[in-house]
Amino acid sequence: MKKTENQMLVIFGASGDLTARKLVPALFNLFMAKQLPGNFVVLGCSRSNMDDAAFRDRVVLQSPYLAKKTKEVPSEAIKAFAQLFFYQDLGGSYDTDYTALRTRVEALNHGHHTEGNIMYYLSTPPTLYETIAKNLDAAQLSTQNNGWKRLIVEKPFGYDLKTAKALNTALQRYFQEQQIYRIDHYLGKETVQNLLVTRFANTIFEPLWNRNYIHHIEITNAEHVGVEKRGGYYDRSGALRDMFQNHLLQIVSLIVMEPPIGQEPEEIRNEKVKALKSLRVMTDPDILRDHTIRAQYMKANLDGDWVKGYREEDGVAPDSLTETYAAIKFYVDNWRWKDVPFYVRTAKRMPTKVTEVVIHFKTPHHHIFSGTDMHSQDNKLVIRIQPDEGILIKFGVKVPGQGFHVERANLDFYYSSLAETHVMEAYERLLLDAMQGDATLYARADEVEAAWTFVDPILEYWKNGEDVRMYGYAAGVWGPENADDLIEGIGLWRNPGPNLTDDPGFCVLC
Repeated sequence: MKKTENQMLVIFGASGDLTARKLVPALFNLFMAKQLPGNFVVLGCSRSNMDDAAFRDRVVLQSPYLAKKTKEVPSEAIKAFAQLFFYQDLGGSYDTDYTALRTRVEALNHGHHTEGNIMYYLSTPPTLYETIAKNLDAAQLSTQNNGWKRLIVEKPFGYDLKTAKALNTALQRYFQEQQIYRIDHYLGKETVQNLLVTRFANTIFEPLWNRNYIHHIEITNAEHVGVEKRGGYYDRSGALRDMFQNHLLQIVSLIVMEPPIGQEPEEIRNEKVKALKSLRVMTDPDILRDHTIRAQYMKANLDGDWVKGYREEDGVAPDSLTETYAAIKFYVDNWRWKDVPFYVRTAKRMPTKVTEVVIHFKTPHHHIFSGTDMHSQDNKLVIRIQPDEGILIKFGVKVPGQGFHVERANLDFYYSSLAETHVMEAYERLLLDAMQGDATLYARADEVEAAWTFVDPILEYWKNGEDVRMYGYAAGVWGPENADDLIEGIGLWRNPGPNLTDDPGFCVLC
């Protein structure tokens, strides 16, 4: 296990929802697992008027997000955890002199022996990233003369390629690239990371992981909920920016990438960048029309209750053309994946919440059992990211009795079966990695820009192309009726249920 050096975590935007809902529970798990360093403190910063005691009450002692976790924990342990938290009021603006912040940081560093190592977490809107970085630099809080300094920023990393490049340039003006950690919580999920192990640690998969044996690859990210209280943000973003450009293309990069030389962070990140750069960028309007589908969910009755259509949601324009469903077909221009189609979709208001990768293997070239349905039932490797996390292999077996009637059987593994193993939550794993200086699961500047290079022409076509359609689908169904047209000649989407072994066509309207 890597050593976690003594350090301080400074959270900007500490009075916001993300800190209490995600960051502090992740830190509590690390605290209970004794994985925090011996000398460690958290300094929350925001524009809210609070002192140390009020901040501790807000994010620890009276936090609804910690209630379940602390129910059976001794009060002494909870108090000890709360004592790690401190607060600094920045006043009315993040764009201010950080001299007082520096004084507080130096006092905490001296009093708690954190050795000058500081991790800055920007839990703020991206519009403040450059401002905070500039002011940290002006206060000499970014220099690494006395201990290391790291900067963690949340997505979105830009609104398009131009703004992503501008953001990268702005941050790199005040912090070196190796100091910048762009967090994507999807990469903190064990089943996403297991893509690498499944591929590169098993000789039954890696030799088959190419165009000679794989027919096509399908990725589904489905949310049962609508935009909820994020209507204002979502209407400026949409499914392609919110999920595809970052989370799903990260998953694509792990599927597409070549074997890295070793498991060092930069070796893995180098291969991920190469993978993203090998995606065939679509610019021809005819190809974009045939290879992309966008849609919005519409009002529908689910289990006796009417749910709003997207355009009826709070903060959404009544004539909005923002997609809540995006499905993309694309190819990868390298030897391994030549002519293998990738199908990726993401959507709100689906029948269930699920994210999975399906590797469809080619059928045998010579069908011995031509009298059965075996030729139409390809072998599949299903990697379930959420929920019911695990791996499923679908293969043909003989049905007992006369003849050679073949049915598909399942060979499955579930993470829940690892009863003795603690499976880290996404933010828990990512925070610990950043504390240890492991950037494997964090996006690099060129990685972000490569993803936007692929997505930008699709967004441009959807905005300004001729005869671009916005389809509708009733809330609670698997997208518009023409969604399967994208996979014409191959079959249908696998519409998964909440359980890993559910067959296509079965789902639960939960």
